[in-house]
Amino acid sequence: MVRNPVRTISEHRPFRLDTVAAIVGLLLALALLPLRLLASQIYLNTVPIVLGTACALYLVCLYQQQRSSGHEQLALPSRITMALPAVVLVGLSGLVALTVLEGSRTVRFFGLASVVGTLLIGQIVFATDDDLNVRLLLLQIIAFAFVFRFTALYATPGYVGIDVWTHMALTEQIASEGAVSGISHDKHYASPFYHLLVVASSLVFDVSLRTALYLSLGVAMPLSVLLVYASTNLLVPQRWATLATALFAIASHVSMWGLHLIPTSMGLVFFLGLLYALLRVMRIEYAVRDFSLLLLMSVAVILTHQVSTFIMLVLLLAAFVAQLVFEIGPLGLTRLDTSVFRTKKPVNLIGLVVFNFGLTIFVWSLTPYREQSFLATVLSFFSQTVEESAGFLNIASGTTADEEAEEGAAEAATTLLDQAVPYIDTLGFLLLLGATFVGCLYIVHRRRAEQSVFTLLLASAFMLVFVLGFPMFGIHTFIPTRWFAFLYGPMAILAAIGLQTLHRNLSPRLLFTVLLLFVLIYPGAMVMAAESNIDNPVFDNQHERLAYDESELAAAESIGAMTGSPDGSEIRPDQRLYTDHPYQTLITRSGAYSATFTATVPDGESADHEYTVYRSAASSEAVYFQDADGEGRIEQVSQDRLCGPDQATVYTNGDVTMCTPGPG
Repeated sequence: MVRNPVRTISEHRPFRLDTVAAIVGLLLALALLPLRLLASQIYLNTVPIVLGTACALYLVCLYQQQRSSGHEQLALPSRITMALPAVVLVGLSGLVALTVLEGSRTVRFFGLASVVGTLLIGQIVFATDDDLNVRLLLLQIIAFAFVFRFTALYATPGYVGIDVWTHMALTEQIASEGAVSGISHDKHYASPFYHLLVVASSLVFDVSLRTALYLSLGVAMPLSVLLVYASTNLLVPQRWATLATALFAIASHVSMWGLHLIPTSMGLVFFLGLLYALLRVMRIEYAVRDFSLLLLMSVAVILTHQVSTFIMLVLLLAAFVAQLVFEIGPLGLTRLDTSVFRTKKPVNLIGLVVFNFGLTIFVWSLTPYREQSFLATVLSFFSQTVEESAGFLNIASGTTADEEAEEGAAEAATTLLDQAVPYIDTLGFLLLLGATFVGCLYIVHRRRAEQSVFTLLLASAFMLVFVLGFPMFGIHTFIPTRWFAFLYGPMAILAAIGLQTLHRNLSPRLLFTVLLLFVLIYPGAMVMAAESNIDNPVFDNQHERLAYDESELAAAESIGAMTGSPDGSEIRPDQRLYTDHPYQTLITRSGAYSATFTATVPDGESADHEYTVYRSAASSEAVYFQDADGEGRIEQVSQDRLCGPDQATVYTNGDVTMCTPGPG
């Protein structure tokens, strides 16, 4: 006779809020599975499976008895634990050597980085309590973060990314004017911390603006992961705080903002500081200086970046909702287990929330953006999106040209590798999400619930709505791709709590299988994801390269010199310059030629533009062109399809060629 599994669980653990949540989550995962038949989208195909697996593992935790010998059976021998830091150091040295010898971060680099990441996380998870050296582990994490990011910055002649060219141009204007008024025409006039930091660093260190950027924000990004450790250590022991730090440091989107150094990067640093200050005032008997730090971090975010500000407001809103939950007590969350989380009265955050919302509205109302205020423009964009393109499972609607091109490339995929690439790109996120689900289930127990952890749960849930929920309705106004790195902060903390839960309660054999799979897959998945290697993509037929070599930079500079770098208002429509994306962003944002656009190259035909620029990368790498319908897609184009026989070549350096109308 087969026993009812729900009844079996209830015999071992009476039904509680976490038990009910796990069962409901499992049923919800089963209910969401048919959505993959209605629309083709990576998260519709995977998130229900991840949710169901996480809930099933948690229910198994409730069913299985905790075994005191489990930790001993999972521990590495002391000799191996002592030797692994040296192996990691040798591996990091190898990463530096590979970059120097090969001139860029190649597939071999990312393969070795994956191994080093696995050894690093393996030390944290499998070391005994006696062999666990937190300081040494944190040193390895920081070293890995520095090496992984600065090797890319070292090997790239210019900058890595797209927006950085615009921001460095704004920084140059501030430096030349000697005042913020140099960018009074731009929306960053009201949020200039990034640009002022680079200018000040250039003056203090007496270096170029590019070097100043790397010595200031470039250094701050790897060091900022320590804020995750400080935040997590307020909730869990050092082992799991160290694990959360490693999970965050290796995360793909976090690595990307360490390469593409823009105000989003700086906003992430301040956001982590805000998260630490927020958890601190919730976990300790705080003084005025603690709340002052919280206020300072929130103002810093507002004066740094608009998207980061909105994300910060979501976090503060989550904290306020958590406060209401515990003050009103609709779920009876009043019986805290002091052995898990310290009992503390919820912190009143209404004043902080009102202040930040008010300051944000005030600053955004004064921020110039597209001939009106930033606030008015954003609200206009959002209302237009809702009216014109929003709809359930309207996934493609409202996407950017890059996203449309990626979707088009995915649909055209014919090989198994092409079909697997989107799943490889999201695998690390899905593993982290699964561990986060387990952590969320653990903290909803009435005796474990507390304002700080509920803030993390609600913040993650709200941010996932913006990242995964709104895009399903065709709403991309909030730029969901910018949210991931911020989301990884609370997710890393909750994931550490979730893995700690599995470590305590699963049987040794099942625990070993789960942790080993996580340790082996997570670092490699994050390192191989597209966001971690934008300077030189691992899958260069699927993802564009957002870094340029010397010849491509020289060509953009020469085009500017030949044309006189005219302003956009001085260029007639028939004088627009067309090339591939992302190269057109370099020419435009570097100021070489303001009116540069993505070329339209119909399938099997040639472009019909008078002024074009061709680079050899368009024939061998993933670059974007528009089709006859104006939709972007990845396509390799030869020179004769971009520069026609009736055009004349006015510039070439072997890699880049500029063509203009011929004498006829």
